[in-house]
Amino acid sequence: MEQGWVKFHIEGGVGTLEFGHPQSNSLPSSVLQSLADQITAADQEAAVRVIVLKSSGEKTFCAGASFDELCNIQNEAEGLRFFSGFAKVINACRTSEKLIIGRVQGKAVGGGVGLAAATDYCFASTKADVKLSELAVGIGPFVVGPAVERKIGLSAMSELAINATEWRSADWAKTKGLYTEIYETMEEMDNAVDTLAHRLAASNPEAMKALKQIFWKGTDHWDQLLLERAGISGNLVLSAFTRKAIASFKAK
Repeated sequence: MEQGWVKFHIEGGVGTLEFGHPQSNSLPSSVLQSLADQITAADQEAAVRVIVLKSSGEKTFCAGASFDELCNIQNEAEGLRFFSGFAKVINACRTSEKLIIGRVQGKAVGGGVGLAAATDYCFASTKADVKLSELAVGIGPFVVGPAVERKIGLSAMSELAINATEWRSADWAKTKGLYTEIYETMEEMDNAVDTLAHRLAASNPEAMKALKQIFWKGTDHWDQLLLERAGISGNLVLSAFTRKAIASFKAK
């Protein structure tokens, strides 16, 4: 549990996938791999008609990449392997034939914004501010960038990527299209998630599969694209600039 966890359960055709980590639901490679594997398994499970993706707790949705693991990357191969974890999760969401509902209860940083963007319909609380902080630590949102850009457009994605230390509100994220609906309370949000999930679980699976293919049209090349982007990040994380920036961030 100290290294994070992924839980999954099925009820009434709804497959709920929950991840967590003691450090603000950050994402080490083990959690990323488990997420990708479980999304793929849920997609292949006949009893699952729709998938809900959520994180544990009531505060941060996801703090992004595990800084502890970033600090321990020693070469390009290890860097590629770590950042490929984000690529695997995004591609698992992309290739799933089942619609994925996102539930974002709190702030989303870096890879957390990428997770929200990879869902097909995303609910959030009014506390779910967003930030792409990668440039502030010497990297850049290279792997999650395509997913975020697909949802909110190049201009808004560039705004997040360039002004990497500033938060954008949940209302901003909804206006740009990252979030579909936002709610004042967790109870209201969870009721809305539950209502839509069970409505979709009773819908025509072939129709939803066809819609999913339309929504993700033009992304067939992402298997290769995101791997290439992972290589860029994997190389940059080894630079003296980035190592110093991450160490300074951790010391705060």
